[in-house]
Amino acid sequence: MRKFFSKNRQSEIGNNSGDIAEWSDPGPEKISTSKMLELDLSPGDPFLEYLLTAPGVVELDRLNLDSPSLRALKEAGVKLSVPLVSQGELIGVLNLGPRMSEQEYSSDDYHLISNLARQASPALRVAQLARQQQAEARERERLETELRVARMIQETLLPKELPAIAGWRVNAQWQPARAVSGDFYDFVLFPDGKLGVFTGDVTDKGVPAALVMATTRSVLRAATERFNSPGKILEQANNQLFPDIPPNMFVTCLCAIIDPASGTMVYANAGHNPPYRYTGEGIIELKATGMPLGLMPDMAYEEKETKIDYGDRILMFSDGLLEAHNPQREMFGFERVRTLAEGCPDGETMIAFLLKKLAEFTGEGWEQEDDVTLLTLERLGADLEEPLPAEPTLVEKGETWKLLAEFSLPSEPGNELETMRRVAASVARLNMPIAQLERLKTAVAETAMNAIEHGNHYQEDLPINVEVFSSNAKLSVRISDFGVDQVAHEYEEPNIDAKLEGKQSPRGWGLFLVKNMVDEVNVTTDKALHTVELILNLEGDQTA
Repeated sequence: MRKFFSKNRQSEIGNNSGDIAEWSDPGPEKISTSKMLELDLSPGDPFLEYLLTAPGVVELDRLNLDSPSLRALKEAGVKLSVPLVSQGELIGVLNLGPRMSEQEYSSDDYHLISNLARQASPALRVAQLARQQQAEARERERLETELRVARMIQETLLPKELPAIAGWRVNAQWQPARAVSGDFYDFVLFPDGKLGVFTGDVTDKGVPAALVMATTRSVLRAATERFNSPGKILEQANNQLFPDIPPNMFVTCLCAIIDPASGTMVYANAGHNPPYRYTGEGIIELKATGMPLGLMPDMAYEEKETKIDYGDRILMFSDGLLEAHNPQREMFGFERVRTLAEGCPDGETMIAFLLKKLAEFTGEGWEQEDDVTLLTLERLGADLEEPLPAEPTLVEKGETWKLLAEFSLPSEPGNELETMRRVAASVARLNMPIAQLERLKTAVAETAMNAIEHGNHYQEDLPINVEVFSSNAKLSVRISDFGVDQVAHEYEEPNIDAKLEGKQSPRGWGLFLVKNMVDEVNVTTDKALHTVELILNLEGDQTA
């Protein structure tokens, strides 16, 4: 018996797709000329209707139907067709040509073919389902990959570091409900030293909202090139978004411009949640009227002004915080936010405290319904004449180092960027040249990634520890992990020819990059910790 394949449009028969295997015995004279057939069994084909009701083996020579597929089978020399049925559904057809002995098929042959069809049907069904599951798995993997890329792109649009302004503390948290988000926040430093702050929320979630979010951020930034008025910035952004924003979508946005020296904040609101100002005398809700962006053209936006005194804090937040539900379907709500945040000693604690209370409120197994974004601005130092506490110091090899920052982060993806942001904020007071600072940030991010991935192997219960020191002439950043078993070849000087020949591990480029970003790299390992120390000279931009 000669095996060949006949393409059958299964989607027009049932709900599965794939090539159907058929066996044919075309006779001695046809063995060398048999070919693949492509059959179209459409729902209106009489042959298909017949197969759906046929009890077993079908002799094609006895059928007289006006069917293109039946004619094609007869022309190919097919004598018998056996419907393959699984769970009451036709999933294929087994076709056979004339016997090579030129004898007629016997009743025993019919019995054998019928048994073969009964055994082949469930096997074919399983194969079809397996193929369908594989196709669905590939499609899911493709979508997940695309979403991961979209998430990475979106994260690059968010501020890579928080503004470091003398006398102020800024903190932010961005927690998307899905792989990508419609929430955003941004900072713009104006030439006169004022700080622009934006928080926004695009209606809807997922990829469409993320695309609108990216567009809105670009439009707002472009508007700050022309205006330093929050109302004018929102008006310009609204008119640019309106013609092209998708139907039934809009953007709520809060725009504030702060003078760090005086504490004055001028703000305008395009339908966003009003921020709260926490003072020593209570809470002030900062209201301003304005339509969301993208709904109607030529809208005007009311501007308000407030004074942020020493010790005051500003809290900005998106709907995801307010509209989160507990198992009893109660909302977290404005009043709970006001009350909880009022008891926090500072803005840095406020965000973590609110997220902790949100998790307790929603309970375990909570499926986040909307993106959550929180941002705090805090003016520090109520008494300028009060001396600042002495900074911790460390004396090593006759050199005195001041501790600028010390923190730990879980070993999870993305925390290399948080490490970079915190280190950059801690060295802001040193007024490093921009090029030198950028190299430091690159080296810190690469070292932190290596500690998270290769040192702690993404075990969230194993943190990376970071210390930042400065002396009169140098800056030291020390990043430690628990990978004391890391092998020495990871730090071998990379050689492209040796790597191509397989004489050297393909890894090792990370530390090579780091060594070219800073002035000195020291690697130490004790019984508990593996530490990489990055050292930069502070006597100018000497590593260019």
